[in-house]
Amino acid sequence: MQHLTHPFPPLYDAQSRVLILGSFPSVKSREVLFFYGHPQNRFWRVLARLLECDVPQTIDEKSELLHARHIALWDVIASCNIEGSSDSSIRGAQANDLSPIFSAAPIQAVFCNGASAFSLYQKHLAEQTGFAAVQLPSTSPANAAWSLDRLTEAWRVILEYL
Repeated sequence: MQHLTHPFPPLYDAQSRVLILGSFPSVKSREVLFFYGHPQNRFWRVLARLLECDVPQTIDEKSELLHARHIALWDVIASCNIEGSSDSSIRGAQANDLSPIFSAAPIQAVFCNGASAFSLYQKHLAEQTGFAAVQLPSTSPANAAWSLDRLTEAWRVILEYL
């Protein structure tokens, strides 16, 4: 178990309308210093399918896609004790302050990538933001029960806010 602090900043701008929250970056995301860095995580493939574009490969391409489509990304947890990438091992979580995002951007909806992110949001941030988050199925490779097609269909709900 390691005590870690989130190693990279949120991604948003003054036009962000949708905020997607993860729990805490995986080992691979911490290594590459960007969201959903594990090659088996299906986040970028799901987003590309929804937005009908090529799957972004570089951090610049990913950032440009998110900005162009008014999507903000961040994680619920600022620091915690964690084993590897295991959300179930998270202990002593301290939440991120979402107020800079809500102050700068006209966020209309908050979505959580997976049950852990949703549970942590409900516990630490729902009251602060005043937003009822929507729990989406996790794009993590650990969520093997969900196919790419099924994930894409479930995530389609974000399109009405873009």
